[in-house]
Amino acid sequence: MIWKLHNNGTLEPGAVVAPDERLGWGKTIGLGAQHVVAMFGATFVFPLLMGLNPQLAVMMSGLATLAFLAATRNRIPSYLGSSASFVGVATTIYAHGGKPNDLTGALLCVGLALFMVGLVIHFAGAQVIHRALPPVVTGAVVMLIGFNLAPVVAAEYWPRDQWTALIVMVVVVILSVALRGFLGRIAIFLSLVLGYLFSAVLDRVLGPLTTTVHGQTQTGYRVDWSGVRQADWFGLPPVTNLDTWALGARTNVVGFHWPAFHPAFILLALPVVIALIAENTGHVKAVAEMTGHNLDQQMGTAIAADGATSTIASLAGAGPTTTYAENIGVMAATRVYSTAAYVVAAVVAILFGLSPKFGAIVSATPGGVLGGITVVLYGMIGLLGAKIWKENNVDFGNPVNLVPAAAGIIIGIGNVSLTFSKDFTLGGIALGTIVTIAVYHLAHWLAPHELSDAAGGTNLVLDAPGMYRDED
Repeated sequence: MIWKLHNNGTLEPGAVVAPDERLGWGKTIGLGAQHVVAMFGATFVFPLLMGLNPQLAVMMSGLATLAFLAATRNRIPSYLGSSASFVGVATTIYAHGGKPNDLTGALLCVGLALFMVGLVIHFAGAQVIHRALPPVVTGAVVMLIGFNLAPVVAAEYWPRDQWTALIVMVVVVILSVALRGFLGRIAIFLSLVLGYLFSAVLDRVLGPLTTTVHGQTQTGYRVDWSGVRQADWFGLPPVTNLDTWALGARTNVVGFHWPAFHPAFILLALPVVIALIAENTGHVKAVAEMTGHNLDQQMGTAIAADGATSTIASLAGAGPTTTYAENIGVMAATRVYSTAAYVVAAVVAILFGLSPKFGAIVSATPGGVLGGITVVLYGMIGLLGAKIWKENNVDFGNPVNLVPAAAGIIIGIGNVSLTFSKDFTLGGIALGTIVTIAVYHLAHWLAPHELSDAAGGTNLVLDAPGMYRDED
């Protein structure tokens, strides 16, 4: 067996189950189910926001988790689900006339870049991250990625059903702060379910809704289950012909498809590599702290494995994956770090991915519900940057920290752009990231020693975008 049986399958109070141990299979399956609940909401919400297929994303997350555990030889218990970092990239690519295959092509290149970075870190050591991307830089990049999405909420999601969006936003806030433990960790998922049901009730009581988005007026029911009724209970996600894909139909999610590669879209997406490096680094450190094992030597392997699984998932049309803090929170609560529970969760996710009916239900999520969720979620992604600064003691009284972050964030949030030619413009997230990194290292080089030596902050520690870490 891969795992040793812990204490004959009995978990004593205060006992810790190591990654290479397991409890009895009944308890292990129960723990795996908890991991499914923890990851489930985000794993299908994020691809839905990117116009990709949630059913396919959930299935690929299970396959990615199994591959990650194999690559790290069961030393780093983690679940790999859909990444929130690419939602802004998806919106920008669509706004510039791109299709889902243009998006997945750009995301595939990000996965390859992350894989290569992981290899470099594996051979050169984890200190490479802290020298090239100190916390002041990673915090600024994560912040501009999140706040760059603010216009998307105002123009794309909120107008679809403003009153439902407002109510769902309030529900997200209430559940996020009022619920504790596992329920608190899946507050966004619960809010989506409640918003879904609320929209169905409004359809029965008030009838169809007329909305105007991007100057186009549409009338229809908030919840449209015509696709659900036609979907099979069992089967693979659909194969999509993108020649018939309607530009701007964000609810028309796509299934399996081949990526397309356009340099402008690839350059737009590549800065997100920095956020993924930050996520993976923070998660490996969190697992190391909980398990009591030094995992610095595994850092490069973990990042490379995430890059490889992101590449494979994007090749299938599902979008990239990343390690999840929600599941790290489950481990912190249970003190059970067995990778066997993650294998169970991965198998369950693959089974969910084999039900087109499930995928159709998720894809029919009303626009107003997504509007309420994105208001909070996008802000939380952005504020993770401030969390990185706080936890790493970044001093903004030091101009070496202040000036690069200020310039990069304004460029990213304001979608400031540089036009190089008729066919190539660099702006928004990509330009903001480049400016932050370049100006920081320039300022660090030019500044007096007393300023440059104090800049950057301490070693990077963080949780995943938009997620909570409590003590329950």
